[in-house]
Amino acid sequence: MPTMRDVAAYARVSVATVSHVINGTRFVDPQTVDRVRNAIDVLGYRPNSLARGLRRNETSIIGMLVPDNSNPFFAEIARSIEDVGFNEGYSVILCNSDGSEAKEAAYVDTLLSKQIDGIILISSGNSFAPLQSILKARVPCVVVDRELGDLAVDQVLIDNEQGGYMAGEYLTRLGHRHIGYIAGPNQLSLSAHRLTGFRRALDEAGITLPDDAIVQGDFHYGGGAKGMEELLRRDLNLTAVFAANDRMAVGAISVLRRAGLNVPEDISIVGYDNIPLASAMCPSLTTIAQPTAEMGRVSIEMLLARIKQRDVEFAPRRMMLPVELIERESCRLLI
Repeated sequence: MPTMRDVAAYARVSVATVSHVINGTRFVDPQTVDRVRNAIDVLGYRPNSLARGLRRNETSIIGMLVPDNSNPFFAEIARSIEDVGFNEGYSVILCNSDGSEAKEAAYVDTLLSKQIDGIILISSGNSFAPLQSILKARVPCVVVDRELGDLAVDQVLIDNEQGGYMAGEYLTRLGHRHIGYIAGPNQLSLSAHRLTGFRRALDEAGITLPDDAIVQGDFHYGGGAKGMEELLRRDLNLTAVFAANDRMAVGAISVLRRAGLNVPEDISIVGYDNIPLASAMCPSLTTIAQPTAEMGRVSIEMLLARIKQRDVEFAPRRMMLPVELIERESCRLLI
């Protein structure tokens, strides 16, 4: 593999001149620049970007941690981050924690050891330890889709309580009075917020959400299926179910079909996220849409601002993005 010294010999210049041409650190005569660039092309020289970045105290690499990269919700956020990052000259390393706080902590340690420029964190739970490690290392960080207390860090969040409220208000407006709920993981604050908003909408309509109408889910297809099976076993005469994410809603619908029940004729279903499958399935899924592409764009723009102003002190920013009810075919009017 050719070295910078080889390029210098071919172009008949010093190694320092080659370095200045590559890094743009000093004016070099245009004819000399042309000779150096020609030597680079002829020899196939590839500058060591990592070593160059370390000398500058930057690597143009960003780390991103997600709980489950098979989830279309996280995949779309990651894609948006990668697109913006690439256009700004940054590469993105995507790490999947599988919902494990131990794996998340290990990935944080690995990313920090690579001297990356910043981290976008979608936490697996409510543990502050990985984030505290990032802040201790003084690496710019943006927390996305998770509320992790009052730590001094930029955050891009979704109004999950309002999303839960929208789902409940919509179903009660359609005349539903016996409604079930498939909840998200207990360790995530967003799960509690969605349930809080859902209860508030039902309370305003004079409807009680009994404890046995709530089942625990896990944000996966299988969790939605098991949750729906449990609701059917409890024989609650439900006319509607709100699943705390779309993947669980899809799992719930599959169970209803196997039980000989139709959506929405027998039971209406509302999901949350608006993943691509929501509009493609039959019946198409009514859901609470999260602005995933905007979440990605805003989070990396906030991170890049921190990276570029690393030596500037300014207060942590907290961006709360709105949600939207997308009405499709999986719910019906009772009154």
